[in-house]
Amino acid sequence: MPNRLYKEKSPYLQQHSENPVDWYAWEQEAFDKAKNEHKPIFLSIGYATCHWCHVMEHESFEDPDIAAYLNEHFVSIKVDREERPDIDQLYMPVCQMLTGQGGWPLTIIMTPEKEPFYAATYLPKEAQMGRLGLRQILRGIHGMWTNEQARVRKAIEQITQGYSQYTSYTVGSFPNENALKKARSYFSLHADPHYGGFGKAPKFPSPHQLVFLCREWYQHHDSELLESVVLSLKKMRQGGLWDHVGFGFHRYSTDEKWLLPHFEKMLYDQALMLMAYAEAWQITKEPLFKQTCLELFEYLKRDMLLPNGGFSSAEDADSEGEEGKFYTWSYDELNILELQGRLPEHSLSFLADYFGVTEEGNMLDEATKQRTGQNILHLTKELDEAACQQWERIRSVLFECRKQRVRPLCDDKILCDWNALLVASLANAARLLNSEEMGTQAMLTLDYLERTFSYSVDSMASDDLENPVRWYHRHRDGETAIDAFAEDHSFLVWAYLECYGYTADSMYVQKALDLADITMALFGDDQGALVQSQDSEIQAFGAPMTIYDGAIPSANSAMAYCLIRLHHISGQTKWIEYLDKMGQRFSEEWSQFGSSITVAMMALQQYHYEPTQWVVVQGKDNGSSVEALKREIDQYYLPTSTVHVLNNHSKEALVKRIPSLANYLIDEAPSRVFLCQNYHCEAPIESLDQLRVRLKNIGRTYSGQ
Repeated sequence: MPNRLYKEKSPYLQQHSENPVDWYAWEQEAFDKAKNEHKPIFLSIGYATCHWCHVMEHESFEDPDIAAYLNEHFVSIKVDREERPDIDQLYMPVCQMLTGQGGWPLTIIMTPEKEPFYAATYLPKEAQMGRLGLRQILRGIHGMWTNEQARVRKAIEQITQGYSQYTSYTVGSFPNENALKKARSYFSLHADPHYGGFGKAPKFPSPHQLVFLCREWYQHHDSELLESVVLSLKKMRQGGLWDHVGFGFHRYSTDEKWLLPHFEKMLYDQALMLMAYAEAWQITKEPLFKQTCLELFEYLKRDMLLPNGGFSSAEDADSEGEEGKFYTWSYDELNILELQGRLPEHSLSFLADYFGVTEEGNMLDEATKQRTGQNILHLTKELDEAACQQWERIRSVLFECRKQRVRPLCDDKILCDWNALLVASLANAARLLNSEEMGTQAMLTLDYLERTFSYSVDSMASDDLENPVRWYHRHRDGETAIDAFAEDHSFLVWAYLECYGYTADSMYVQKALDLADITMALFGDDQGALVQSQDSEIQAFGAPMTIYDGAIPSANSAMAYCLIRLHHISGQTKWIEYLDKMGQRFSEEWSQFGSSITVAMMALQQYHYEPTQWVVVQGKDNGSSVEALKREIDQYYLPTSTVHVLNNHSKEALVKRIPSLANYLIDEAPSRVFLCQNYHCEAPIESLDQLRVRLKNIGRTYSGQ
């Protein structure tokens, strides 16, 4: 018989709807029950495509004895951290503080008043390898709750005090360029010269770090920085992190060589990887990087784009209860395909030679380190033209064979923030790669978000904003719900800015300005930072707030990057004032730990390094010449530049939003370009040849070693 989670829209919660555990969603009824019955809360936070969440469910939450004990002595709550990042961000620091690590599933035990006194990540059902199991922990906590309330209160007091210190920020001066230098030095020191990435296993792609390093290379001409980026992008693409058969990137690698991934595919990873590969391609013109962008886009359209126009959140790592089963191949399976004539002759030897296939398998069990008999396809050497053609024939067969397998679960909830991040990435890639198809998809997805997630509110109750618009966070199964968080807003502003960069349509500037106003009004605190949520009911220690970038940029990092760009585009001083205040609030963190806050470091790059404005003015020439001028500028790596396009059609609206453009005249002179930097404009550039000469003088190229 299903529990009450069957009525929830979250796929993660629905996965647990058949558990014998009497689960509640995060709702007042659960807390009232715990208070009335004087029981502690057992809070479990995870997400639908989390491998270790599945393991804990199968081991413990499907076990009748564990469930019976939970039902008798606890009130159990399940939370989808992707639906409620505010709850996750409130309690994750508790786990990090108590255990030295975080992750999912996140296990919190707390009072009915939401005060935590125990935290952990995955817990095995029984004790193993010197580690207590869930069964023992539950009994111990029940005993403490029943007989040692003073001990419980002491633990709460210690956690509360520690949490306050753990999440406190000392206001200081706005970070100078030394913050960028320190972050740059960190990556130089920890770069893996053999396999790319930074540090040891496990390795996370963290593509926003690579984008930051690209922009540092642009400023400082440090070839080692870019070489580490190029190596990382090549090795990730060659390794098992990349799905060579169906495309797309898996979550992260458990080893230093990028061979053995956790196989879930997250929308945000695809968005950020697209951003990194597109920027790296613009710098290097490395064909593999452009190919990766195009294939990544193919995967997104084919497997993650839903009929309603939004993109799903993720694909699971597991199928038929086994992680990676959908993606791996046994030697015998491949041999049979070749013997049947389905694979071209000599395919097996080709796969052994180029993709590391062995009879015993190249995949090791993460826990036991024993071979599983399965092979993860990964490139062991580069493919020449003939090998590429051979591989494509093999790949197409394997792709068709894989269609017959049981697919991993698709988490088809649509999240506003992740989709907005994808829009930003698609618009940016469309500009850099001159891809009309990517640009069209960015516009379509943004239109979908506006239609589905936004709604108007009464101006009398909207902080006196001229265009009061509010947003939701999640859509699934016909329901749009959950008030948007700071990340939704900051990523949407980012999306609007990138759409302006791609289209030069000032409408997107206005939308970015309006939404930024709303974001600061709703989520900005007195000291210049963004809190994640306005929900006072979850603020056990204060409003949840994130500054460090994890798998995705934090709301504060993303907004910092948007604030400096809004200032440079609009000329309005209030945006730089917001940024100054935010930088002072997080002075120590930005100054000392910039390698963990690289999107905020991208804001500092725009702040400290010389920004440029390119103003393309249409004269007597037709519009095609103007497009040619803009496309020429977009071909060069100019990460601190903005391009504006003025013509009779666009000027009035553009000047209204960007008053500094009012003095540019549209007359009978040929179409021309003005380069403005360091608060002055150069003489107009009146031909494509002149423009190319100027671009070569200020642009950067990289030819590799």
